[in-house]
Amino acid sequence: MKDEEGEEEKEKEEKGKKEAEKEKKEKEKEKEEKGKKEAEKEKKEKEKEKEEKGKKEAEKEKKEKEKEKEEKGKEEEKEKKGKEEDEKKKKKEEKGKAKLEEIEKEEKIEETRGEEKKIRRRKEGRDRKRESC
Repeated sequence: MKDEEGEEEKEKEEKGKKEAEKEKKEKEKEKEEKGKKEAEKEKKEKEKEKEEKGKKEAEKEKKEKEKEKEEKGKEEEKEKKGKEEDEKKKKKEEKGKAKLEEIEKEEKIEETRGEEKKIRRRKEGRDRKRESC
């Protein structure tokens, strides 16, 4: 009887040990899975952060390029306007110069006509003097 009781107790003990070992393994497995899930979660979060950072960086670059493009466009527009203004001034000056030349030409013509009239009058005066003599 004692042997039977001893064996039963031994079996119970072994069963308990096996049960404890089984529980220990399950807990370790759960812990490992939890660790894997946690690591996976962290990995995904880091990837997400990296992706968002990349997007922000790309957006920032895009905005900077647009700003540069806009500034370049403004600068080109400014230069274009400046050239147009210079062209207008040049045309105005040329027009004014041409007008001035025209006026000077007319004045010379008038002056020449006046001189011619004087010469004609003198000549006519001489001719009259000759005729009267």
